[in-house]
Amino acid sequence: MSARIEDHPVLGSLSNNTKLTFTFNHQTVEALEGDTIASALLAEGYQELRKHDVSGNGRGIYCNIGHCFECRVQLEDRQVVRACVTAVKDGMAVYSLRK
Repeated sequence: MSARIEDHPVLGSLSNNTKLTFTFNHQTVEALEGDTIASALLAEGYQELRKHDVSGNGRGIYCNIGHCFECRVQLEDRQVVRACVTAVKDGMAVYSLRK
């Protein structure tokens, strides 16, 4: 069940955006063209994106504007990116960072 806002007062309607799919930890996730990894995962109910390096506690979206590094995820090419500022690409593979 999606928690996506379909009609935003500033951004307008999202109903005409192209649908994409990608995987997060091998699970298929639906996204819309223009989504960041974070916005697509939040819309699909994901809250934990990685484990804290020291404590092992779950970490998720914090600032959602690229200032902090709480939303770091790994792409299939092993590159670590911030999910809140990285656009979704159709077919991309994204993974949690684990201890």
